[in-house]
Amino acid sequence: MKLLLYSHSFAPNVGGVETVVLSLARGLAELRTVNNRPLFDLTVATETPAGNFDDASLPFTVVRHPGVLALRRLIGDADVIHLAGPVLLPLFLARLAPKPVALEHHGYQAICPNGLLLHQPDGSICPGHFQAGRYEKCLRCQAAETSWFQSLKQLWLMFSRNLLARRVACNIAVSQHVLDRIALPRARVVYHGIDIAAAPSGVAETLVAPLRFSYLGRFVGEKGLPVLLKAAQLLKRERREFELMLIGDGSQRPQLEAMIRQYDLGDCVHITGFLEGAALAKMLESVHVVVMPSVWEEAAGLAAMEQMMRGRLVIASKIGGLAETVGDAGLVCQPGDVADLARCMREVLEDRSLMTSLGRKGRERAVSLFPRERMITAHDAIYREIVQRDS
Repeated sequence: MKLLLYSHSFAPNVGGVETVVLSLARGLAELRTVNNRPLFDLTVATETPAGNFDDASLPFTVVRHPGVLALRRLIGDADVIHLAGPVLLPLFLARLAPKPVALEHHGYQAICPNGLLLHQPDGSICPGHFQAGRYEKCLRCQAAETSWFQSLKQLWLMFSRNLLARRVACNIAVSQHVLDRIALPRARVVYHGIDIAAAPSGVAETLVAPLRFSYLGRFVGEKGLPVLLKAAQLLKRERREFELMLIGDGSQRPQLEAMIRQYDLGDCVHITGFLEGAALAKMLESVHVVVMPSVWEEAAGLAAMEQMMRGRLVIASKIGGLAETVGDAGLVCQPGDVADLARCMREVLEDRSLMTSLGRKGRERAVSLFPRERMITAHDAIYREIVQRDS
């Protein structure tokens, strides 16, 4: 079967979507028939330049920055198209072909002009204005961040994107929460998959002080990092002994650095910058608890899955797909609630056995729901189903 997997962003870019798409592509390329032949003739198309990344090391073909004609040929040659997000051009070309499309929703781009379901300028959770036909709300929201012209343009494109998403052979949601939110036809849930074999055991509860919390990810407004720093300030006022490592980088870094100085947190809060590979692995070895204080409806919470698979306790906001990922296998707090987040962190500081008991429970949940093999076989089954239905 000829499979075209299109992801607007791909390796060497780093992020949740890029990580999942690369893992899925590798897994699909490894599948074999009974005669030990590749099950898929797989091509990945992307707009991301290769940079120093070695595409030849991958077990599939990568086509970078294809033009419209080249992308049309790739779509025409494929038996099935997998789109990592509702990208308008490949959606339109696949509809013209016509070819069966499996559209995977890693966010809310099919139902929200900014893709986050965050209403601006106040940053509140959007109740679904576009789906409800309250388009003037969408215009004001977008105009708060761009311009009225750009806002009108984005809203106009949303109608096409949403319409085409309703016409695909299968909509794949990365969590039940996303499935409920997008409310698109022919939809099903396929969770992200984590490699179980690569997961070390959990963190011992008998640790020398101080206990080390960590955030891992992008420094952007929707991740709730100011809430985390304010919670750290509360704990420091209580003379609690702890460390907080902020692993990552992003546009919000200057604001966070200013807050660290303002709250006098320089002795216990540290920003590592962007880490990857061996440097990231070494840093995570010293982390005891991972905190994810998101204030938006995370689609799935890949970082939470990864840390749960490693037996590490996760403290997360009780919101969106992130809450669904953690379930009852971690500690949860109300999004944006400084006192409630501080309460969760205080519980661990006062009872370190939670790291072992909830860490073990988190790993059991991750092994049950988020194994990589399940993600790969579920996609394989979807491709076969929609190709058979199309034929």
